[in-house]
Order: sequence, then C-alpha cells, then structure tokens
Amino acid sequence: MPTLEIRDLHVSVETKEGPKPILRGVDLTINSGETHAIMGPNGSGKSTLAYSLAGHPKYEITSGTVTLDGQDLVAMSADERARAGLFLAMQYPVEVPGVSVSNFLRTAKTAIDGEAPALRTWIKDVDGAMQRLRMDSAFAERSVNEGFSGGEKKRHEILQMELLKPQFAILDETDSGLDVDALRIVSEGVNRAKESTDVGVLLITHYTRILRYIQPDFVHVFVDGRIAEEGGPELAERLENEGYDRFLTSGASA
Repeated sequence: MPTLEIRDLHVSVETKEGPKPILRGVDLTINSGETHAIMGPNGSGKSTLAYSLAGHPKYEITSGTVTLDGQDLVAMSADERARAGLFLAMQYPVEVPGVSVSNFLRTAKTAIDGEAPALRTWIKDVDGAMQRLRMDSAFAERSVNEGFSGGEKKRHEILQMELLKPQFAILDETDSGLDVDALRIVSEGVNRAKESTDVGVLLITHYTRILRYIQPDFVHVFVDGRIAEEGGPELAERLENEGYDRFLTSGASA
C-alpha cells in the first residue's frame, strides 16, 4: 500500500529579512485511500506544507524527511515528485496564456506516464471528465485558467486530478471562493477520483462545509507550524463550533 510519510519536517520561507521558519516539526502519515483534513487559523503553515511537499522553490526544507512509497521526496525536483505520484491542487491556480487546456492536459499526462495517451481514448476521457464536472467542452481550447472564474479554475484543478490519477493529492483550500453548487460538483469529482484510483488525499481547509461532501478519515489541527491535535471527523465539528481560541490561548502554539 503506497504511503506518504512526513517525519519531523521543518521548512523556512525566504523573505526580505532572510529565511523565516514556518513549519516546526510536522509528523504525518497518509496511506493510500485515506483522506486527511488539515485545519487551522490563518498563518499556521497549512499552505507552506502543501507547497513544500510539491517542491516550490520558495520553500526550503531545512530538516526532516518526506517519503512517497519509500522514495525520498525531498531529493526530487517538482516534476520528479509529480511523476512519483504527487499532485497539488493550488489555492490560487495560475493563468498560462497561449497554452490550451487540451494541450496542457495531454502534455502533463505524457510527462507523468512516460508516453503519450492514445488520442482517441484520451479525447473520450477528457470529454467525459469535463461533462461530469459541468465544464463546457469549449474550455478545452481556451488558455489555461485565462479568464476563468474562481469556480472554473477549481474545476480545472479537479479535472487534472481525475485525468492524471496521482497516488496522493494535496488540495489546498479547494473550497475557497466556491458557491454551493460548485462546491458540490468539485467534491463529487474528488470522491470519484478516490473511488476509481484509491488516491490518498490531504485536504487543507478552514471550514467544515467541504468535509460534509468529502468525508475525512482523520482531522489534524495546525497551529504555529505544527500539528496541535488530531482526531476523526468529530474534531472538525468541534472546531466549527468552538474555533481555534483554545489552541491559541492554551500555549499549544508555543
């Protein structure tokens, strides 16, 4: 069973004043098929965890280990991590003018699999996934995310997840900026991917509303760059009712 294993992870981010420590010893294990929700206040390091795992050059892993199915993730470049089976759905997907969605998707699939998908089958797969995500087929010929609404960008992220079939998917606040209908459609896409590929999911969110559609197996509370508490779905409900004050005032972030 593939496993994403994070041990004593410390990460710094480069600022004008020099390196600033953000993650301060994160331990987390995600097995294939599991869904782990990361919740916490703004500035607690949730997105830093996502981007450092994906290989963003702004974030420096200063100590600790990350392995994916036994492979040293830290030693890999961002594209090597993707080929190893890691996927990141970004909180703020970037626009790529001049590159069509269809070309982007097929190029990404070819890079990850090591060979181009059969064109006829691929077109059918893309069309089917877009229909399920309520995306107009005309989007396939538009530049990546250019002029897309927030909801359309998030659907495109999940479209990538469905088609690329990663072993582990990091969803960084995929629910932000979505109305109720878009949230349901995006969540259904994640659940389809889980059912068809047994992907492990690390879901970063502030709110429980997406967790009503994507049921987590484990919930982790992130405070000041480390995990302050862990539990099941009931922990998310408690956070919804009580907020994070007890962590911020009890010394859990010290």
